[in-house]
Amino acid sequence: MTTSKSKPGFFSRKIMLGASVGAALFFMLVGVIFWGGFNTAMEATNTMEFCISCHEMKDNVYKEYKETKHFSNRSGVRASCSDCHVPDPWVHKVVRKVQASKELLHKALGTIDTPEKFDAHRLVMARRVWTAMKSTDSRECRNCHDFDSMDPAEQKKRSRKQHLSGMQSGNTCIDCHKGIAHTKVHDELTEEELDQLALPNPKLIGRPLASQWQALVEAENKGAEAPTKTIPTQASEAQTEVEAPADTVDEAAAQVAVSAIDNKAVPVSEDTQTIAATASTPVVLPANSKEIAWSAIEATEIVLFYPGQSSMEWMLKGSDHGGKRAFTKGDRCVECHQDEEVDIGDLIISGEKLEPTPIAGKRGYINLNIQAAHNKEFLYMRFQWEDTEHVAIPFVDGGKQDPDNQIKLALMLTTDNEENPKVEYAERAGCWQSCHQDNNDMPDQPDKAILSSSPLAARLDLSHGFTKYLKESRTEIEIDGKDGKPRGGWDKLKTEAEIQAALENGSFMDLLRYKSGTGEAEDGYILAERVMTGGQGVSFIGELKDGLWTVEMVRKLTSEQPGDISMVLDQRYNIGFAIHDDYSSSRFHHVSLGFKLGFDDDGAEINAIAQ
Repeated sequence: MTTSKSKPGFFSRKIMLGASVGAALFFMLVGVIFWGGFNTAMEATNTMEFCISCHEMKDNVYKEYKETKHFSNRSGVRASCSDCHVPDPWVHKVVRKVQASKELLHKALGTIDTPEKFDAHRLVMARRVWTAMKSTDSRECRNCHDFDSMDPAEQKKRSRKQHLSGMQSGNTCIDCHKGIAHTKVHDELTEEELDQLALPNPKLIGRPLASQWQALVEAENKGAEAPTKTIPTQASEAQTEVEAPADTVDEAAAQVAVSAIDNKAVPVSEDTQTIAATASTPVVLPANSKEIAWSAIEATEIVLFYPGQSSMEWMLKGSDHGGKRAFTKGDRCVECHQDEEVDIGDLIISGEKLEPTPIAGKRGYINLNIQAAHNKEFLYMRFQWEDTEHVAIPFVDGGKQDPDNQIKLALMLTTDNEENPKVEYAERAGCWQSCHQDNNDMPDQPDKAILSSSPLAARLDLSHGFTKYLKESRTEIEIDGKDGKPRGGWDKLKTEAEIQAALENGSFMDLLRYKSGTGEAEDGYILAERVMTGGQGVSFIGELKDGLWTVEMVRKLTSEQPGDISMVLDQRYNIGFAIHDDYSSSRFHHVSLGFKLGFDDDGAEINAIAQ
């Protein structure tokens, strides 16, 4: 008799590797519970509350973070700690959590349990974060900020340009955006470290561009102007065509004509450095520019801003000036900072940056309208800007640095040759190359005793400190200030023969200046120092009427005078402008970015029209 075997129950059935259905379900249930618990615990450690539960974080980086746009902004979108410091992909997240166990060890050891200890280790921790973000193409940044979703038309010119450059060059977010959520420490890095951290990743070069970026590239290749935002204006349209009364102009012209015939150096205020150059036969200039139909010439509005202590050395040090890399690659200042001058000026004049002696009430910027014309023999320029109420300077007796001159207007010219520039960086920065860290009222200004005892006193006028000079006249310029060295190079003067050769080669900046107190025209140049004489080849007429300054200039295009740029109509020239308003002097002025001057040249930023 055959005995039938009982059929095993459902949960006892073997399904794989001898395991029963019941056992499989049990372990599945345990796995789900474990997985859910693990995931829940891991996500709990990603919350802001968990991150700031220890005082090391709450009392240090959390306080800093609360002052940034990642915490509070107009859109109301907040990036929490984990958004920036914990990867989103699960595998990478687990790896990061394992790495975080080291941080628990250092908490137990008290490595950063006081603000002093935290600051001592801040750079080490920051380097670790920068390196991690660099290796992942700033993965956590791109969770919120992605090139493909950016709208370049809504970005400032600088942002638009640098984002496009980063995509094309193979850079990533962290290359430029350090110190955006916590106290910055990248200024403690050496220039070599900064450059190394900002190196492009060859694997990222040539990444595909989204359609909006491709359209921007095509527009730039065609020479079209990229979209920009308008800037605030000070002068109303009704003021842009105010003509000086004929009798006032003629009277001022007569004074200028007398000044133009005088070969002697004009008297200068105490802060001004002046040396008489050998004068050629005085040029007889037109009495004024009344024959120019200014109403037919469209004005170019530029913004002059307060620069504070932003020297050429500051520009060339990456830990000071984040745009150093773009600048040394060949980008012009105006390509990044045009449309930002108002914000820059207001920031610096407030004393928040680059100004240790802020002047309360002084304006941060000046809107300057410029018109230019020529008649093949003379260059005519007309400048108009709003006056301002007097603001007393607190650190000067009487509140006026130059009480004899309510305003001074200056412009600098150099040749424009990108392949073989006569003055390094002039094609990018305009007159900025003449401003240094060791000029008067700058951080590394030499002591008067040092100047008076210097052997260079026999060659340079050091009686009132030191003003402008060019790199072309120095054997070296200290950029970084390594080991506490003063930045600049006032005392590294080349030989007289070398400086004379530079002057003859055209390696100088032609300087023209108008002083309102006397109506004087000054014609000079900058190389080894600022050299100024009476107006040999230039005349100015100026007037303040109804709150508007109007200054007209006539300058002979060609000249044989040393330090003069001879201009021809088929070339462009680098030009920059400065206004000392409200009786100011030294560096307490407003300056422009560098522009291009051309003749009947629609591509030039300042175009002199034939009349």
